[in-house]
Amino acid sequence: MSFLSGKNILLGISGGIAAYKSAELLRLLVKQGANVRVCMTASAQEFITPLTMQALSGNPVHTTLLDPQAELGMGHIELARWAEVILIAPATANTLARLTWGMADDLLSTVCLASTARLIIAPAMNQQMWKNVATQHNVNTLKERGVTVLGPAEGVQACGDTGFGRMLEPADIVRELENGCTSSALLHGLKVLITAGPTREPIDPVRFLTNRSSGKMGYAVARAAAQMGAEVMLVSGHVALDCPVGVRRVITESAADMLYATCEHAKQADLFIATAAVADYTPVDVADRKIKKNAATLHLEMKRTTDILATIKQEYPHLFTVGFAAETHDLMTYARSKLERKNIDMIAANSVAGGKAFDQPTNALEVVWKNGHTSLPEMDKQQLAEALMQLVAAQYNQRKLAQHDND
Repeated sequence: MSFLSGKNILLGISGGIAAYKSAELLRLLVKQGANVRVCMTASAQEFITPLTMQALSGNPVHTTLLDPQAELGMGHIELARWAEVILIAPATANTLARLTWGMADDLLSTVCLASTARLIIAPAMNQQMWKNVATQHNVNTLKERGVTVLGPAEGVQACGDTGFGRMLEPADIVRELENGCTSSALLHGLKVLITAGPTREPIDPVRFLTNRSSGKMGYAVARAAAQMGAEVMLVSGHVALDCPVGVRRVITESAADMLYATCEHAKQADLFIATAAVADYTPVDVADRKIKKNAATLHLEMKRTTDILATIKQEYPHLFTVGFAAETHDLMTYARSKLERKNIDMIAANSVAGGKAFDQPTNALEVVWKNGHTSLPEMDKQQLAEALMQLVAAQYNQRKLAQHDND
């Protein structure tokens, strides 16, 4: 049986020449057993008729924001509640911009705002429009919010140009949806605790020591875990990022604060993933007044902070624990050493030499566990987080299966 069987999928169609592919996409979704309703923008109807989509889906096509035939006359709320997945294919550059800025003056954009359903988009546009900095900004913003982006593909376009911008073929989109529905159940019902971002170690009331971590990787991991069905608690340092949809978050200040919050939430966790860049040292004494620049030099006495990762693993030895390691050299040597020294289950190591990783949109990871190792090449951090969580889920489920066999 297809994993799409019985899924409520709202297919959104925006106005681009690739709309002709939407008919075949709809046919394939229905063939897989999905319950499909269609929402079309006004410009989409210039390329393909609602009657075509109605015949293929067996359902009326939704085109009007305030539908008098809908329950209470509010079709957007009815559709938003019904949908488990919203798939927009094609998603034009205009549609990406409208989703990014939260526009709500047509039915499709309003449904997206009003729904908690998983949002998946398949971009389609001219290759130069796709490369434009504004479009790339919008795509990256949507990814950071948890939107899944499929494609675009590279090839000859209707305008005669060649490059990235073609909508993925319908069969490829359905295949991606199948994979997504499969992986979305891998962590279903599990409680995942994640630390992310930097800590701030106070010097005086106005100054603190911190590091270059932006928290982007940790937030991407939290978003990926939530999309895979987990209940996610995110213990975060101060970052300029919104909390991912479906994730609970607590903001902490220092390494001591993060340790306390992590210990509190570890009691209920099934998995612990420590992506935070926690300070190794903190000032011995914190001035109660602002330190004045009276001397030519300033000497700070520092002491070690408590190792959060090691502490959690020691207090909860059966908790499946994943660590992170950011290194400038000898990446694999330090990664394996940390894995063994702290007795954790997995470690994801990345190089930060030459300005890599920190506050960048991409990253690469070497993922190591006791009897295995996988290299995840440089890619968008959200895609990387999803690939990492696939590995984590596989190792976690393998350990649970082994424990069950031994009982």
